[in-house]
Amino acid sequence: MFHNITEEILARMKVLEEKDAIDREDGTPRLQRLRQIPPETGKFLAIMASSSPAGNLTEVGTSAGYSTMWLSLAAKIRNQKIITFELMEEKIELAKETFQLAKIEKWVDLREGDALVNLESIDNVAFCFLDCEKHLYFDVYNKIVPKLVPGGLLVCDNAINHRETLEPMIKFAESDERVDTILVPIGKGEFICRKT
Repeated sequence: MFHNITEEILARMKVLEEKDAIDREDGTPRLQRLRQIPPETGKFLAIMASSSPAGNLTEVGTSAGYSTMWLSLAAKIRNQKIITFELMEEKIELAKETFQLAKIEKWVDLREGDALVNLESIDNVAFCFLDCEKHLYFDVYNKIVPKLVPGGLLVCDNAINHRETLEPMIKFAESDERVDTILVPIGKGEFICRKT
């Protein structure tokens, strides 16, 4: 367990975990579901982000802010904000509620709108967690990798359970001389690209 995790964060995580479980069982349309990471992936991300080199911490695909809460633990350790992007209005509202109730607003910079456009304004990326619509991963990869600092990390979620959809990006990354890659079999699979 992380020593800087608070009761407010744990309480909000529990609420979102319960909502996510219901979403997966009750026929909630896929785009409206939270589709969040499991807790063990959250811990993994927090460790990776807190250990990344100096630079911006980013997330593409905020949803209701579950993974952002984990990443905020790293942001707090580093005394900086996690910049997170979300497009869907209803999820933006849920994320704002999450950040307020979890009392992590100080550590989060929520940016509304298309990440592919908004990423233009971000440089010196030390860490990026990618968890948006899977057909957009390759486009985000091409935007983020040039912005990574040496040793910077791009962590792509769902690399096992959505392997077929992500295969073109994964194969490209594996042959991309700008990055070293590894697939970590935690949660639904985290594909990690480290800038060389």
